[in-house]
Amino acid sequence: LLIGHDGKLRRRPADRVPPVGASRACSSCVRTADVKDACAQCGRFVCQSCSRLCSCCNTVTCSLCSTVDYGDVGEQVLCNGCSIFQV
Repeated sequence: LLIGHDGKLRRRPADRVPPVGASRACSSCVRTADVKDACAQCGRFVCQSCSRLCSCCNTVTCSLCSTVDYGDVGEQVLCNGCSIFQV
């Protein structure tokens, strides 16, 4: 279970299935090309070219729910959950 933006508990977004006939457009680029993943943070559908994999917890996130850390080691993608621990 995850805590949503409204503070309520909800199931993992990966278990989410869109209603029949609903658009599975990518939330970032709005293309309908074979969207398979959902963001682990917000639950929006993202295509493979727009999805980002968190370097810390290996979850799929969208561009709105992740940040890129340009540290001494190199650049790494962090989801919003992990980025608060990387100070």
